[in-house]
Amino acid sequence: MKLKDTYPLYLNNKAVQPNTDLAVTDKYTGEVAFRTALATPDVIEEAIAGAVRAAEPMAEMASFERQAVLDHCVKRFRERFDELAWSLCIEAGKPIADAEGEVTRLIDTFRIASEEATRNYGEIQPLDISARAKGYMGMWKRVPVGPCSFISPFNFPLNLAAHKIAPAIAMGCSFVMKPASLTPLGAIIMGEILAETDLPEGAFSILPASRDGADLFTTDERLKLLSFTGSPGVGWELKAKAGKKKVVLELGGNAAVVVDKDADLDHALARIVFGGYYQSGQSCIHVQRVIVHEDIYDTFRDQLAERVKALVMGDPKDRKTFIGPMISVREAQRLKGWIDAAVAGGARLLAGGGCEGQMLEATLLEHCTRDMAVYTEEAFGPVVILSRFREWNEALAEVNDSKFGLQAGLFTRDLHKVMRAWDKLEVGGVVVNDVSSFRVDNMPYGGVKDSGLGREGVRFAMEDMSEIRNLLIRRES
Repeated sequence: MKLKDTYPLYLNNKAVQPNTDLAVTDKYTGEVAFRTALATPDVIEEAIAGAVRAAEPMAEMASFERQAVLDHCVKRFRERFDELAWSLCIEAGKPIADAEGEVTRLIDTFRIASEEATRNYGEIQPLDISARAKGYMGMWKRVPVGPCSFISPFNFPLNLAAHKIAPAIAMGCSFVMKPASLTPLGAIIMGEILAETDLPEGAFSILPASRDGADLFTTDERLKLLSFTGSPGVGWELKAKAGKKKVVLELGGNAAVVVDKDADLDHALARIVFGGYYQSGQSCIHVQRVIVHEDIYDTFRDQLAERVKALVMGDPKDRKTFIGPMISVREAQRLKGWIDAAVAGGARLLAGGGCEGQMLEATLLEHCTRDMAVYTEEAFGPVVILSRFREWNEALAEVNDSKFGLQAGLFTRDLHKVMRAWDKLEVGGVVVNDVSSFRVDNMPYGGVKDSGLGREGVRFAMEDMSEIRNLLIRRES
């Protein structure tokens, strides 16, 4: 399958090709795979103005009309499944099996949004709680918040963009989106499909843009919500500049998984290999820290090391490949430096550790101290560190020993330990008998501490993209 040489941006629902200034590389070969248009500040200004004009007609769309738009997208994503997966494989360096999995989730997310488009319920509220309110009744409904600004990351170019676009359409919000410059094609193809629908003019714009040129996505007060997914440093900086608008941040993590002595070890091993190394660990909920009960630690460590060593690294277009390239040489070298610093500081290398260009081997470490970058920071790459625990509360404390708090995984058969973890872990989600990396696209997803603000998952994103409007009626004079 061959991609086109050039792709447009989408301005107020229409394909526009003002330039071909953004070169996007094949992340495995390093060669330019295609070029896209790059939005200038005047184009971004025009898109925001269009989103403002479209706010009212978007809000006035009937729920069945919004549902029809989303159903059209689902149909077209299925028809273009192979093209979407191939584009991910090229622009993100994502192994083809992982790429196909993401396209499946893209379809799920739009399908969920289609269902939720007709479920925008409100509530009748009794107000006669005292004599002064006798004869009054109340009710409330949710109305669209208005034009939204979306900034999506490179690691899930389809599904993380979908978690912004699909709820906006379901809720009736116009939007402007800046996809990651390293991986813009997924969002551009979504724009191409949305352009086939009857959305009001200005309902959407998909605008690849440089970081410097995209300031209006954050600062323009006509935009009523900013939803950003990316690094903590950038996210908190954007929040500080966002002014009066709502802000939703999906940021980083260094997720921990606890393996208790009663766990099914074969199952835990298989899932941790997946959770730690799928798409080269470039996921904010990838398994970074594994905390294993001391009674099973040695056996678990040895078996995990053998499985990690057996992972196939290579061309993501080859179906045998599990470890593909990291997004850039700079990122691979950054993480390689953390690994080398950990080993120099006394950590033991159990598997991997090598790096050539963007290809960083699947790496497993033990004896890392809590001041090492591989422990305290977000690795965002194919590195997992092991530690041992004796008491359950000790393991929970180690999970919480992080500035991040996105998701955590537990492998245990003890319900009481599960419930205690749910009470005590400072994370947005606790996953039992699976890894932190597991997500279903209708669940509330997000973190605490440096991992962000707010929740995604279609229904929960729709809540952020709406305001409650109250109605009070005096029934008796």
